[in-house]
Amino acid sequence: MARTSNIFIRVEPEIKEQAEQVLDKLGIPMSNAVGMFLRQIVLQRGIPFEVKLPADAPAAYGSLSREEFDTKIEQGLADIKTGKTYTAEELADEFKRDKGV
Repeated sequence: MARTSNIFIRVEPEIKEQAEQVLDKLGIPMSNAVGMFLRQIVLQRGIPFEVKLPADAPAAYGSLSREEFDTKIEQGLADIKTGKTYTAEELADEFKRDKGV
């Protein structure tokens, strides 16, 4: 058996659970998936996928000035008043359509 090293990482429980569900369907243990990821980093001499912010990334609270935050809140309140709202299910369906899931 090949010699191994331990890696201890912290991830959000929801992400871990979702990843485990996908990996279970693929028949790949989490440790093998992490090993595959690390091998790809070595082979490609970097992260094996593009890392960038999406063009339509939602605003993060910490990145907004007070004025920008107030404007976003006012836009949200105006949307509520005009009925421009969506259920969580509608947003999930839209996300799935966008991602081809």
